[in-house]
Amino acid sequence: MARAELAETGWSAPRRVTRIMLTYAHVASPLVRLSHRRRRRRRHRCAMEDPLYKLEFLSLVSKIATEIENHLGINDRVLAEFVISLHEQAGSCAAFQQKLDAAGAEFSSAFVENLDRLITTLHPKHKQKKKQEQADPERERRAHMLPGLAIQDQAWSAPDYQDTPEEATAARRRLERMDAEDAARGLLVDGPRTPEAPPADAGWASRGSSARDAPDPQPVIDKVYDGRVSGIKDFGAFVTLDGVAGRPDGLVHISALSSTGGRIAHPSDVVRLHDLVKVRVVSVAGRRIGLSMRDVDQITGATLGGARRGRPTSLTGANMAPLGGEAAPPAHERRVKRMTSPERWEVKQLIASGVAKASDYPELLEDDFATPATRAAGDDRDEEFEIEVNEKEAPFLAGQTAASLELSPVRVVKAPDGSMNRAAQAGAALAKERRELRQQEVNEAADREKRDTTKGWLDPMAQQGDRAFAQDVRGNARGQRAQEQPAWKKHTFNKATTFGKITTLSMQEQRESLPIFKLRQPLVEAVRNNQVLVVVGDTGSGKTTQLTQYLAEEGFGDTGRIGCTQPRRVAAVSVAKRVAEEVGCRVGQEVGYTIRFEDVSSPATRIKYMTDGMLQRECLVDPDVKQYSVIMLDEAHERTIATDVLFGLLKKALQRRPDLKLIVTSATLDAEKFSRYFFGCPIFTIPGRAYPVEILYTKEPEPDYLDASLITVMQIHLSEPPGDILVFLTGQEEIDTSCEILYERMRALGPSVPELIILPVYSALPSEMQTRIFEPAPPGARKVVLATNIAETSITIDGIYYVVDPGFVKQNAYDPRLGMDSLVVTPVSQAQARQRSGRAGRTGPGKCYRLYTEAAFRNEMLPNPIPDIQRQNLASTILALKAMGINDLLHFDFMDPPPAQTMLTALEALYALSALDDEGLLTRLGRKMADFPMDPMMAKMLIASVDLGCSDEMLSIVAMLSIQNVFYRPKDKQAQADAKRAKFFQPEGDHLTLLTVYKGWAASRFSMPWCVDNFIQGRALRRAQDVRRQLVGIMDRYRHDIVSCGANYNRVRRAICSGYFRNAAKRDPMEGYRALAEGGGNVYLHPSSSLFQRPPEYVVYHEVVMTSKEYMREVTAIEPKWLVEVAPRFFRAADPTNISKRKRQEKIQPLFDRYAKDKDDWRLSKQQRIVRATQSQTF
Repeated sequence: MARAELAETGWSAPRRVTRIMLTYAHVASPLVRLSHRRRRRRRHRCAMEDPLYKLEFLSLVSKIATEIENHLGINDRVLAEFVISLHEQAGSCAAFQQKLDAAGAEFSSAFVENLDRLITTLHPKHKQKKKQEQADPERERRAHMLPGLAIQDQAWSAPDYQDTPEEATAARRRLERMDAEDAARGLLVDGPRTPEAPPADAGWASRGSSARDAPDPQPVIDKVYDGRVSGIKDFGAFVTLDGVAGRPDGLVHISALSSTGGRIAHPSDVVRLHDLVKVRVVSVAGRRIGLSMRDVDQITGATLGGARRGRPTSLTGANMAPLGGEAAPPAHERRVKRMTSPERWEVKQLIASGVAKASDYPELLEDDFATPATRAAGDDRDEEFEIEVNEKEAPFLAGQTAASLELSPVRVVKAPDGSMNRAAQAGAALAKERRELRQQEVNEAADREKRDTTKGWLDPMAQQGDRAFAQDVRGNARGQRAQEQPAWKKHTFNKATTFGKITTLSMQEQRESLPIFKLRQPLVEAVRNNQVLVVVGDTGSGKTTQLTQYLAEEGFGDTGRIGCTQPRRVAAVSVAKRVAEEVGCRVGQEVGYTIRFEDVSSPATRIKYMTDGMLQRECLVDPDVKQYSVIMLDEAHERTIATDVLFGLLKKALQRRPDLKLIVTSATLDAEKFSRYFFGCPIFTIPGRAYPVEILYTKEPEPDYLDASLITVMQIHLSEPPGDILVFLTGQEEIDTSCEILYERMRALGPSVPELIILPVYSALPSEMQTRIFEPAPPGARKVVLATNIAETSITIDGIYYVVDPGFVKQNAYDPRLGMDSLVVTPVSQAQARQRSGRAGRTGPGKCYRLYTEAAFRNEMLPNPIPDIQRQNLASTILALKAMGINDLLHFDFMDPPPAQTMLTALEALYALSALDDEGLLTRLGRKMADFPMDPMMAKMLIASVDLGCSDEMLSIVAMLSIQNVFYRPKDKQAQADAKRAKFFQPEGDHLTLLTVYKGWAASRFSMPWCVDNFIQGRALRRAQDVRRQLVGIMDRYRHDIVSCGANYNRVRRAICSGYFRNAAKRDPMEGYRALAEGGGNVYLHPSSSLFQRPPEYVVYHEVVMTSKEYMREVTAIEPKWLVEVAPRFFRAADPTNISKRKRQEKIQPLFDRYAKDKDDWRLSKQQRIVRATQSQTF
């Protein structure tokens, strides 16, 4: 602007410039000079690191200086920098205007907006932010396509576990109302659960007319009394009168029990033992008292006179079990018992013959003229209740389930049609064939043993043990052979076997002999100088046990704990005990550990070992992990789900806590990836021995990799120089089979062949037996180690020169469509194959025999293994993230993001469990579920039991479910074990059977001889007791009430149904059960289940175990209406006027006709076609 133009505006340009400069100089000069110096140093460092950043910033300063010169007529670059600094301090344009006004710059709003636009557009900091936001367009496209996975994060806040007084009062009143209705309507449990009658209900007595006055000395005829059913006979029910002195018993004849007018087959159809009833005295003859319930209103106690009413009966659902949690309708609105089809036919024949009157059976007319519409309008509880899956999507996932199908899923197998995948699928069939062949040999050997079983039965003086059936003798023989230790195991593990390395070194000398000891000082300095450090070293170098001690001795544990995570519980416990022994303290003092359901630590603990899942749970209440100064993620290359989640959580915590140190120990194959993920941190390598390894491939694919592995082992043993052999197999069954075959082949070769020591390694093998693999082989002998993939990175065995790699591994895979996990055999990745071959180069130059072609290695193997987070169920993981306020799952910093379909399936499951609301945010129930270290379904079941008043029983059930199997069945005492087990069976199912076992053990004062007498594993019950104790502590910590429901097990069944409704199944007319969830197939009751002899209509199961069939484990009978009540988001009642979706899918199959030439000969269209063909041939 020209100076003449400025004069025309009426103000002096020099005066305004002077005022602004004076304000700038006097108001901001002290801070500005200091800030200038800091900015110059900061810009200098930035220029040294990124010259482009400095050029862009100088260009911005020049542009702002030009704008100020055009507006004010002064060119000052320092003033331009001052304006830019004010903009950086302000978060918005309005705040920028206020800061300029405070500095004395009377800029117009239009000019301030222009400066804000220029700085926001041209500042290199804002440019980098925009580039980062636009760096991943695929992620943004997925966020737009799947908004349910990109909900805005919430700030973390401490959870509120205490219910409001209104909520507590409402819950208490709800339970009291349920109990009062149960007591008033006589809805008690079925079967004798308690040895004595339950105490009288004071609330009930206060409502009776006779309870308010003094007891009558004698029963008064026509007076209504409160009573309790004390006995049930075929001819009626005995009732104890409460309002009469001495509480005498009276008889209610079967004809006076009900007012419905229908025939009563048995009094138990109307009343049950200990039911509370109202009766009228009709006759008194000495001590015989005649009572009637027919003309007494069971709710008010009023005499009905001509209006005939009766008391409501126990509800009977599809499973013929009482619904203890529901209120029964008045009996005049429903029939006492629905007549079966044979009974209906018989009654109609009696009416037709004139023996009976049609007016006495009004239910016949109701049944004959009933329609689906009238049944839907009426209250017909005996009618089949049809339910179906609610297909309505969650509001926050509307339309996204179908969209996720367009996204490419994570491929667990690179080439499904390749030779390796075909060999993996054939391996399961071959293993089954070997198993059946072995069983056949055992049966034939048992049949060859002849024994005269008739002598004991013919001798009248014979002892009971001498009398046995031939079938039992054969069964005992099979059991003895099954329990016999295999020959190879007897040869390998006998009384002369010594377990573990025997050493004479002291504890300090053992520590100094480890490879990491020589690198102690450089390693500690690297941790001190870097916030994040990746440590790579061979197994056995001492990383896990020594590094934490080095840091504690250097003072890192003075400001906080040193935490070390382990992927397995056994490793966390064993390592903590070893370190405590080296430190010289008790476990739980300076050195402690924490695993699920067990916390052995104290405030004095400085070194704490834990599973990675437990550290993730600690992040729920402390996102910044403030109690730790150093965290060490050990064995991070195993990439468990909890470890992957900890990567993202700790990466955020590191930015908020500069004092926090993170150490990641890894195998070689993932070190570079971890370094890139954690801000390009340095990698500290503990030098190890690495010799050249010769790689050998097969010319053709091997159809049976197990047989090829054993042949290769024999060839190496007979033709190669000395050196031990390591064979990688997929599981325990393959290893045991291979050990047996190798032993038989070596024994067939005779003593002229050098000895081959066969050593297995798998997780189920006792640890003392696993230590034998580390002992050197005797002179002149060779050892072969058959191991699972645990030998890839977790253990290092000295003396291995030869590695046999079939190329397969067994891993857990989750199918989001079916919602099930399954163990499948898949080809290994290229990185795993290199890791396996490297095992042969630890002691000297070795060889690796890969039992697959080189083309298969290049074309059929993935470059890296698929992490667990991309192939397992994520419901528990997402629930934990939601509890931390992390709702934007797509933008969470996963090292390897999980597939969208798996996350959507987990969100749908959490929404059905009511853990998420309609907006996808965590509900209060979901926050409570996140506090329990268990599956979300089990946590929901436990929390629901608190509301239903049965949490004491549910704690025992959850503890029993945490152990594998509580019963054992010796082969020689199978009949006795089955008889003992049957005594614990409950008609409701296996969950309550487990509860009965625990209660019986508690009643025996936790006696171990009681376990032996009942064929129950005492160690398993001890473990369940420990788990229950830990759960009680969690319930107390989060202020959940522990209450008992007594004998009302219907509440327990409702609680189980509320958590495991997704595992509901309906009895299939053809075979087994059909799962009610979408895509569910047929599942079966296991013969050991308490419901096997009496299969109910509807059940829920804990899990499915795949053996010869898909068997349900831990099954409980339920009512179909409960599914709609506890899971309205997942189930709904089917429309009775329309055929349900399930029935539409069912097909009518005709009976098998052995004479039919075609299976469709019974169809009318087929018969008409045959007739037309015959007529055409005739003419």
